Amino acid sequence: MKNSDKGLGLKTEKQIVVGVTGLPGSGKSTFTSIAKSLGYPVIVMGDFIRLEAKKRGIKPTAENLSKLMFKVRKEKGEDVLAKLTVKAVKKMDNPIVFIDGVRTLKEVEFFKRNLPDFRLIAIYAPEKVRFKRVFKRRKLRVDDVDSWERFKKRDQNELKIGVGEVMSKANLTIKNSGSLKRFEAKVKKFLEELNNEISFKRSS
Repeated sequence: MKNSDKGLGLKTEKQIVVGVTGLPGSGKSTFTSIAKSLGYPVIVMGDFIRLEAKKRGIKPTAENLSKLMFKVRKEKGEDVLAKLTVKAVKKMDNPIVFIDGVRTLKEVEFFKRNLPDFRLIAIYAPEKVRFKRVFKRRKLRVDDVDSWERFKKRDQNELKIGVGEVMSKANLTIKNSGSLKRFEAKVKKFLEELNNEISFKRSS
């Protein structure tokens, strides 16, 4: 283990940490919102970039945040957000914790080195379905895009960072191309299975 990783271990090994990845509009936020509503803690990696944008006086648009993310990674290392995330996880003693927004293989590698039981799930939805969702919510989120061209550019940026590669490494892929009700059922089933597993781990 690298020296920079020291002191980042979890309080307990009987804890499952689940990273959530996917392209814009796939349903990552919906997944974590469902988890939150059921009492599970969620760490949003993008919040670290939004906080940095606020510190630097940068308007949090999709384009600005994307540029800042590249800049911060270049300045502080590819795993800078992963380090901040693990520090946040370390303060929790919850049996199950979710991480929203895993984007690079470096982050996945860092999490696997520092989290005793790290899992990765990918949320998938077709391109046109994702665009409709992103376009529909554009007035609610300042960091969303308002045209097909900007949507495609954002996708390209996400793929350039490594989201596609990360999705290919997922332990599980949940498809989200249908109704919200259907997706909620899939998420709740996954959470139920996870709960059963953690109960078994803690009793053994």
